[in-house]
Amino acid sequence: MTGLQDHGQDRFHDQGPMTTPGAPVHALLADGTTVRIRRAGPQDRAAVLRLYETMSPEHLRLRFFSLSRASARQAADRVARTERPEYLALVCERGGADAEFGLIGLAEYERTEHADDGSGAGTGAAEISLAVDDHWHHKGVGTLLLEHLAGAARAAGVTEFVADALAENHEMLKVFADLGLRTKRSFDGPEVHCTVQLAQDEDYLTAVEARGRVADVASLAPLLHPGTVAVIGVGRRPGSVGRAILHNLRTGGFAGRLFAVHPRAVNLCGVPARASVAELPRVPDLAVLAVPADAVPGVAEECGRAGVRALLVVSAGFGAEDAARLVDVCRRFGMRLAGPNCLGLANTAPDVRLDATFAARHPGPGTAGVAVQSGGVGIALLDGLARLGIGVSSFVSLGDKYDVSGNDLLQWWEGDGRTDLALLHLESFGNPRAFSRTARRVARAMPVLTVDAGRSEPGRRAAASHTAAAATPTMTRQALFTQAGVTATRTIGELLDTAALLHAQPLPKGRRVAVVSNAGGIGVLAADACAEAGLAVPPLAPELVDRLLDVLPADARAYNPVDATAAVEERQLRDCVEVLAAHGAVDAVLVALVPTAVAAATGTDLTRALTATRAPQRPLLTVLPAQAARVELLDAAVPAYADAQDAARALAHAVTRAEWLTQEPGDVPELKGVETAAARALVASYLAGHPDGGWLDPRDTAALLAAYGIPQLPWAWARDEDEAVVAAERLAGPSGLVVMKAHWPGLLHKSEQRALHLDLRGSSQVRAAHRDLTTRFGDLMTGVVVQPLAERGTELFAGVAQDEVFGPLVVFGLGGTATDLLADRAGRLAPLTDRAAHELLTAPRCAPLLFGYAGRPAADLAALEQLLHRLSRMACELPQLAEADLNPVLAGPGGITTLDVRVRLAPRRAHDPYLRRLRRPA
Repeated sequence: MTGLQDHGQDRFHDQGPMTTPGAPVHALLADGTTVRIRRAGPQDRAAVLRLYETMSPEHLRLRFFSLSRASARQAADRVARTERPEYLALVCERGGADAEFGLIGLAEYERTEHADDGSGAGTGAAEISLAVDDHWHHKGVGTLLLEHLAGAARAAGVTEFVADALAENHEMLKVFADLGLRTKRSFDGPEVHCTVQLAQDEDYLTAVEARGRVADVASLAPLLHPGTVAVIGVGRRPGSVGRAILHNLRTGGFAGRLFAVHPRAVNLCGVPARASVAELPRVPDLAVLAVPADAVPGVAEECGRAGVRALLVVSAGFGAEDAARLVDVCRRFGMRLAGPNCLGLANTAPDVRLDATFAARHPGPGTAGVAVQSGGVGIALLDGLARLGIGVSSFVSLGDKYDVSGNDLLQWWEGDGRTDLALLHLESFGNPRAFSRTARRVARAMPVLTVDAGRSEPGRRAAASHTAAAATPTMTRQALFTQAGVTATRTIGELLDTAALLHAQPLPKGRRVAVVSNAGGIGVLAADACAEAGLAVPPLAPELVDRLLDVLPADARAYNPVDATAAVEERQLRDCVEVLAAHGAVDAVLVALVPTAVAAATGTDLTRALTATRAPQRPLLTVLPAQAARVELLDAAVPAYADAQDAARALAHAVTRAEWLTQEPGDVPELKGVETAAARALVASYLAGHPDGGWLDPRDTAALLAAYGIPQLPWAWARDEDEAVVAAERLAGPSGLVVMKAHWPGLLHKSEQRALHLDLRGSSQVRAAHRDLTTRFGDLMTGVVVQPLAERGTELFAGVAQDEVFGPLVVFGLGGTATDLLADRAGRLAPLTDRAAHELLTAPRCAPLLFGYAGRPAADLAALEQLLHRLSRMACELPQLAEADLNPVLAGPGGITTLDVRVRLAPRRAHDPYLRRLRRPA
């Protein structure tokens, strides 16, 4: 088999790789065209044959190494054969004005060798072929097909692709070279033999990400930069939503052509109207739908047949059937969709001036990109940004987010040349891992801020294990935002507070703040607010104190906070701030000012001193308790807050962003001693006998941990009293003491059940303990675990939980019997980089215990980081690992030991979050 040529999205909701018949996905080509990718079958024989028969002779020769049409018939027959486990064919199809999909590409693999690693998945190599319709070259069809074929092959255990191509087939060879996977070439006369390793690495994910970004931005142009817009559902009464949107488009000065669609009107609000989309003199790029929900799918189909390229649906009240029909129509006709149930969208670029919202005021032009799910939040942000003078570059109300998402908007803002601040309000995530990669990249170029919505969700209160109880939606979201460099605020007000500072001032280089006030009390409150926000208010060096006193009134005190007194004049305050900003002792200057009779009598306006200050090296902000607004920008340059706590929180967010930017993202380290095949075989064997999943017994749990090199305390399984005595004699260490733990399926919290005995010495105590457990638990108990008494150390907790949306989360914190009571834990999404693992170790409040607190010996930090990395890899490689609970993990200077472990498996398919595909509603 050989290949042909061509090259060429977070936008999905729980769509797995192409491994299941009848489960098509949609994705974007390089020019923004929507295509469908699905598994081929016997019904595709005629279409595949037509694909080959319409190829040019030259392309046919490059594909089959000859001009024989018989090869084309044989290739079509191969696709039409009965489904075989060693073979897979994927087709790429494009919709059209007739709403029918047509085949434009084909990718196949067939195993050249087949082995079994015990998990039921094959391993080895597969030979591939690739064919693309002549009219669809250079649009990314072949590359997209290969990405999906590789994803399906990985899930089936294939480790490498092999292909032969003619050396003159430069386009095919370029496809392999640009794919991002490790590729080797060897030449044999006129032929080239290519071997492609399918293991994903950062280079491959970066390449996929770059291709997705190009396609995504191209697909959004009709939505956010349309040349022609039509509003459908414009009522005659002034209060209708459609009429309000049309009014805003017209009065906002839309730079393109504008039409309305109404069955009887010829002109609405001064805008030309036609009875249907098909009758419009020009095909709209964007159609705005403000019709009843049950009519939307039909109207959308009319738009698709007319050639409309994007829809904005503000209608609400969709049932599951209408939602599915709407998305299906958009996919078939290749239209991107914003909404439904949304406020609208806007683009303030001078060459666009698009205001397709029903907001009361036009969005002010500026540099903030805004994407929200709630229209109410959107209005609040638009008003706040206008008041601050920041304005917006583009605004999209995502609503129910059937298609276009926050991830799409981040990529648009990244390349629009106008946005320098991204503000998000996301109540849900379709593909958090793709969002995380995009946000991490965009946050390197501009601040990305969000309101962390949904913190009050009760989460998993009834969860069985400590890990599942800890892995609440709040923790998973916080982990996502922390790792991606997203600034997460708690309220809309806090988001605008932070946006004002990040927009107007440079980032601080550290956490040290100088507080200056014209009244001692307000200065103390400001200093307290800084300390509570995690900032430092250090004492100033004598030399700096002297310099400050030289420029301040005679009664001033300059210890930090600096009390400039009510007598301070504008020039004196300006000189004080400039001295502090230019000095290396602090990283930011916060000035708290209250109105005084002295200033009123002399006509002094101290805020003028701040706006006239030349202090570009350090951020400058002020607190004005008499100010009516929560936050203002003085002279469009100095953020002014009514409350010191708001100012301190905003500054703390700026510090966190600055620290994140200075740190390298880190790498996922290579681990030795991992036996993935053995772990997968164990999981497959367990689930074969327990199709609904369940908790592993101690023997399988120990075997799974051993496969990942996770250290455990020696243990033995005993079925009766005599076996327990033998195990105790063998395992008793220097202390001569052992521990006995009862076991039965479903036992989770042994301490609560009093299902363990500690400090057992000698056979008599071991027998007595066993008899006690047998008496109390009877036939429920299937056996006991005997372990030596562990040495002293810090009791910690580590675990993994699989979130259905976010994927695996690694949790770490204080362990022991009080772990749930104290809830001192943090989490990070897997896979963990070395940086993420270190952050996870230092995030809990108990972290000082690991570094030698109060003279105690420091724990082996390298061993703890290894533990977290091994848990991370186990969770990534085993999607069936629903939760793992290691508590306690004993940490000391000589290493770590896991004393107790619980592992639950659940049937779950492997899922590639980075495969390019469009989302679909749940």
